[in-house]
Amino acid sequence: MTTAQSRTTQRATPPAPQSVSERETDAFVRKVGRDFLLAIYGALRTVKLYPPDNPVVQKTVDEVVRISREFQRREHELELRVSGEFIFINSTRLRLDLDNYASFSRIIGVFKEAGVGLVRVRDGSTTRDWVIFLNLLQAANVGEPEGRLFALGEKLASVRVGAFDLGPPSNVDEELRQKAKEAAKRTYAQSVSVTKDVINSVRLGKSPSIKKIKRVVQGIVDQILNEETSLIGLTTLRDYDEYTFTHSVNVCIFAVALGRKLGLTRLQLYDLGVCALMHDIGKSRVPIEVLNKPTGLTEDEWRAICSHPWLGALALFQMRGPNDVPYRAMIVAFEHHKKTDLSGYPKHVRPRTLSIYSKVVAVADAFDAATSRRTYQTTPLSPADVLKEMRVNPRRGMDQVLVKAFMSLVGHYPVGTLVVLDTFEMAIVHAASPLQDAAARPIVRIISDERGNLLYPGFLADLSEASTSGTGFARSIIKVADPDRYAIRVADYFV
Repeated sequence: MTTAQSRTTQRATPPAPQSVSERETDAFVRKVGRDFLLAIYGALRTVKLYPPDNPVVQKTVDEVVRISREFQRREHELELRVSGEFIFINSTRLRLDLDNYASFSRIIGVFKEAGVGLVRVRDGSTTRDWVIFLNLLQAANVGEPEGRLFALGEKLASVRVGAFDLGPPSNVDEELRQKAKEAAKRTYAQSVSVTKDVINSVRLGKSPSIKKIKRVVQGIVDQILNEETSLIGLTTLRDYDEYTFTHSVNVCIFAVALGRKLGLTRLQLYDLGVCALMHDIGKSRVPIEVLNKPTGLTEDEWRAICSHPWLGALALFQMRGPNDVPYRAMIVAFEHHKKTDLSGYPKHVRPRTLSIYSKVVAVADAFDAATSRRTYQTTPLSPADVLKEMRVNPRRGMDQVLVKAFMSLVGHYPVGTLVVLDTFEMAIVHAASPLQDAAARPIVRIISDERGNLLYPGFLADLSEASTSGTGFARSIIKVADPDRYAIRVADYFV
């Protein structure tokens, strides 16, 4: 563990320019390391489904052995480390992308449940070694995490498998998490700034820069693909005075994250992001005094609000030029307030089928709008209540498959939810659990002690962790709380 930690610390400092051989080594580690993880993912599945002597098991595990030996011949060592939401091969962080999202998440979850943070593979590992190791790894999910690691090591020793050196999870990813957080803040601030310029330009009859819009969306997509937690956490900012602009950025973030979960390609995510960022562009042509009116709207004012979808489609059409706005963006601007039964607004003349992008943006738009404070909604709903409303209220008219996918994305308790634990501590949900069967046990930031004394910045805790007694969980949520009641500004814990 000491060696692994020192390597990570060295990589955290500003690196010197790499030589050609170093760049080639990094490229090799990333390529073969990715193949290695995909092979492990396949082996984990077959080992769980079939007996050890099954030909399918032998074939998939043989591939793991082949790649591991190829790697060791070139690099002379093979070390796999899971740290938080990151996976490292020989201290090189592997890039999370759409085509490896499921496999990486599964491996992170299995390691976490087994209490394993590091596996160093010795030379000469055999198919038998890997079959036994992968079987025991998936079975080591009982008791306290440190105890699981020790028990796993004892079982491996008892069956004479000595090809693996195991280590516990480490906290060396804190600096990486902080760097990801800073990158997310830059991306978010730039996105709000560009969105503000675009909407104000349209309001003044000027032509906004389409290139800037596309660059912003590329930044959001890249950030979501690399590390979505930090960027989704910033959606809690929901600036009261800048609502129109932060709302558009938040909807873009939620839509791209949901699109990733649906398996869209990177190019499709770029298109979806532009659609989401520009979905409310029509509001730039609605009088500000109507948009910000704190009291009830007159019939004419409501008609003006309902005109923003078709006004948005018209504005985007007029922006087409050498750097065209995607045609889908016009469709989404027009359809994002339509319901699945085609009710909603604006009215349509010809029969139509809603675009999948429109349905995705509608879910993201509804969630962010209902959880935001505005001039006419000074008391927003809690994220958990909004999810319940989207799921059980048919009048919302949303695609229920997408609503369920969104709930899977954000968890039963979405990021930014203030909760009270059975330890009498208060916490803010920091991220959904990486474990598939722990949607109700997110990762939280503890922000008060059991006496109610507030802590800042607090500390992270995983609610899926077992208690020290080995029975039950160390912490559990007992209720959702209103941050205003305790004078807590949730966004302060994400910036």
